[in-house]
Amino acid sequence: MMDLLEAMVKPPLDAEFRPAVLENRNFQRRAKPVGVRAVIGLARSDGEFSRFETLVYPEGHPDFELNFPYVERIVKFLVWQRGGHTVYIGGPSAIAEHIRSVYSANGARTFDAHFMGMLVYEKEFSVVGCSADEVPASRETGKLLGRNLKGYRIGFDLGASDRKVSAVMDGEPIYSEEVIWEPRNNMDPEYHYREVMAALKSAASKMPHVDAIGGSSAGIYVDNRPMVASLFRGIPQEKFATIRNMFLRIREEMGVPLEVINDGDVTALAGSMSIEDNGILGIALGSSEAAGYVNMQGHIMGWLNELAFAPVDYSPNAPVEEWSGDRGCGASYFSQQCAFRLAPKAGIEIPADVTDAEKLKFVQQKLEAGDPGARRIWKSMGIYLGYGIAHYADFYDLKHVLILGRCTSGRGGDLLIEGVKKVFAAEFPELQKIELHLPDEKIRRVGQSVAAASLPVV
Repeated sequence: MMDLLEAMVKPPLDAEFRPAVLENRNFQRRAKPVGVRAVIGLARSDGEFSRFETLVYPEGHPDFELNFPYVERIVKFLVWQRGGHTVYIGGPSAIAEHIRSVYSANGARTFDAHFMGMLVYEKEFSVVGCSADEVPASRETGKLLGRNLKGYRIGFDLGASDRKVSAVMDGEPIYSEEVIWEPRNNMDPEYHYREVMAALKSAASKMPHVDAIGGSSAGIYVDNRPMVASLFRGIPQEKFATIRNMFLRIREEMGVPLEVINDGDVTALAGSMSIEDNGILGIALGSSEAAGYVNMQGHIMGWLNELAFAPVDYSPNAPVEEWSGDRGCGASYFSQQCAFRLAPKAGIEIPADVTDAEKLKFVQQKLEAGDPGARRIWKSMGIYLGYGIAHYADFYDLKHVLILGRCTSGRGGDLLIEGVKKVFAAEFPELQKIELHLPDEKIRRVGQSVAAASLPVV
């Protein structure tokens, strides 16, 4: 493993934190005098292709084997940030062999390989070794979705506990409703279809006609098809094909353009429309970590942005992410899971027999009351976030970061921003140009429903 650098700004409740951004940049510094070019490529659907270039030690160098953990962590990040069913490793062949073994049926990343291959892209996940020059050219078209406000539109947002829908006329909501539902426990695909159609017809009844429909939902969406989504976790696998094609069916029946994408991307789009600028990464610190991105040209890239599973801490003792079994992933640092993990170290005993939402509320009430242990939790989270954003900035072009979610409410939001700024000042002064935003009235000016409704082009 690489030498692990300590953070200059230490989280008060985590002395073992070893930021990924420091390790990656240290590796590059050390490899640069002798380094050879390596290119990582990721093939997605519809011919989309991402490239990431870096330096590695050449074959025969005494530190050659340090390439293995370095490239493995970069690939892991890229797979969850951008998505892909085929990974190209352009560089020394031994590195490709290592990545292939890690992503094999018996390898450490077998979960990731199965998830990306069969669940998201419906094909076998594979690793291709080649020279750096043989990695295909980048094809990142993205979609200029959103900002289409003219006409009569419907915007919807499918959440875990309620479904929201709005009738929108020329960018102004003229009707909105929220309906409680229970999607996660329902095994019948027709239940989901009926509920979504009921919402759309309710909004449609408030307008003379409908020109377009746009929606957001948690999960991974590829070409308007939910490939993996917690909302539909109750659907048996043999019936999931019906859910995958549900929005295509709805589009055909409604007879108008329809776009549905990940709710993180819609949040980033809403932020971009509000502040009237691009290059924005939205990070939601809620029950897990959700993210969305609008690039410098205002495009939504079709990337997964599932940063909950992307590594940010390289410590061998970093917490294990319960679903993938990997260590040091974003969900353990940028969500309520972080508060629960750090609470015992802060001397806070959280009641065991309550919901997660009530657990977070319990810790937040202590924070608002000035409890020093609770302050240390949010100070630690803010420092994590500072190093996390610095890490993300190596993979995204950023002008703005929108920080939202239930962990940011009250004093928590200010402590998070304070931590990020402290890290930037100490370690990454070049990143102080990135504007940090907590949701305020300016950001809320364009709501999720309006941003979703603006997705389709008519």
